[in-house]
Amino acid sequence: MSLAHLVLFAGLLSLVILASSSSSSSSSPGSRSILRDISGENADQKDRAVELNSSNFDSVLSDTPAKYAVVEFFAHWCPACRNYKPHYEKVARLFNGPDAIHPGIVLMTRVDCAMKTNTNLCDRFSVSHYPMLLWGSPTKFVSGSGEPKKEKSEIVVIDDARTAERLLKWINKQTQSSYGLDDKKFENEHVRTNITDYKQISQAVYDIEEATAEAFDIILSNKVIKSSETSASFIRFIQLLAAHHASRRCRKGAAEILVNYDDLCPSGKCSYEASGGKDTLGSFPICGKDLPRGYYMFCRGSKNDTRGFSCGLWVLFHSLSVRIEDGESQFAFNTICDFVNNFFMCDECRLHFNDMCLSVKTPFKKARDFVLWVWSTHNKVNERLMKDEASLGSGDPEFPKIIWPPRALCPSCYLSSDEKSIEWDHDNVYKFLKSYYGPKLVSLYKEKSVVGSKEETVSATAEDLTVATNALVVPVGAALAIAVASCAFGALACYWRTQQKNRKYCRGEAGTEVLEAELLMFP
Repeated sequence: MSLAHLVLFAGLLSLVILASSSSSSSSSPGSRSILRDISGENADQKDRAVELNSSNFDSVLSDTPAKYAVVEFFAHWCPACRNYKPHYEKVARLFNGPDAIHPGIVLMTRVDCAMKTNTNLCDRFSVSHYPMLLWGSPTKFVSGSGEPKKEKSEIVVIDDARTAERLLKWINKQTQSSYGLDDKKFENEHVRTNITDYKQISQAVYDIEEATAEAFDIILSNKVIKSSETSASFIRFIQLLAAHHASRRCRKGAAEILVNYDDLCPSGKCSYEASGGKDTLGSFPICGKDLPRGYYMFCRGSKNDTRGFSCGLWVLFHSLSVRIEDGESQFAFNTICDFVNNFFMCDECRLHFNDMCLSVKTPFKKARDFVLWVWSTHNKVNERLMKDEASLGSGDPEFPKIIWPPRALCPSCYLSSDEKSIEWDHDNVYKFLKSYYGPKLVSLYKEKSVVGSKEETVSATAEDLTVATNALVVPVGAALAIAVASCAFGALACYWRTQQKNRKYCRGEAGTEVLEAELLMFP
């Protein structure tokens, strides 16, 4: 055989090997697609069960809003595991993902114990066979270890789940529900039934994350940052979020956007399409890559087309209002008014809100006044919508618009018992709002921090609740990350920023910028 023939043969052989390795790449250990292929499912169909490993196990389970979690420990080489996967995915379809039928109730997850990186994790839960399913509160998994029990305990072995039907039957028994594998459209059967239960508001932390992420996505998808005016409005709102958002990961995401904004949107002109490997505004998800989730908790309506985003946005505004200081009240007012005017896509709603902003003639000097303005504005919107929904029948039957707070939730907020002509005790209303949208809102995250939630989880420590004062208006070309800082630290932050970007960003009253140490040191 000639040298030319040998070269040709070697080339053909390499192509065969390449094609073979490409077609079998899904069979590599730890690959997600091996289970899809062997199970006979469409390779393009997305798995709904969340795959966990030793690096993300605690953070995912800490961050989920779901009340319960199922963790399937399996091995990718196990034939029984491969055969069981379609059954598990049928149930996961009901609870996981943006198009879940019953979202926010059970988080369905899986861990591949055949991966060496997961050995310690599987040992931690005394995994004795494959597949092995465990049930419990997500926070109990974060802090859990040792041998799970079959009887009632914090983490329980699911001992009857060989088929999708039997697994769902087991879950229904635990949750006292009646979910079915053929359930199609979600109509919320888990609505809040007792508005006087203060624990309900703690779920809204997830909703303000969801609303923040959804608002950011709307801005990106509609490409509404088109001028220096809209760019300045966007920067001010992101600055307010970086300083005062109740969620640490949203504060961190907002700060990262501010630090990189000049590169992402030079001269206020944002690039929305990725090209040449350059980052775009969409490269920096404001509350993390896992948001928006696609559903709400506290703000979930009894029907798919009610409440949700608008409710979450109002809770966000309330939560921001109770976290600012006196010197920031006018800035916060202008920022929220401009944000709604420039970025809220419901035109009639935007115009009504803008009219209420324009009716304010005296600048705010006290944070208390701004808190009460947001509250009274929300009630005015509810009063208007009450009439519209009553005449059109377009409201949520389980959540008709009401004047807030209701007497049952804050009796001391009312001066009289006359329901037709309400007189408010504004001091008590202010105290209620500060508590309800402050410590009570983040109480669920506080509980999670106690059981060992990781750095991405929002904690309700004093550090998290006591946020920046004097959130200065940072020029568009000088946008910086936010939170508590002294003058000395402001100088340090400017030096850090200069080293990173070679730009002079240190501006503001008394030479200070409102900066957050942890974000600047670990951007």
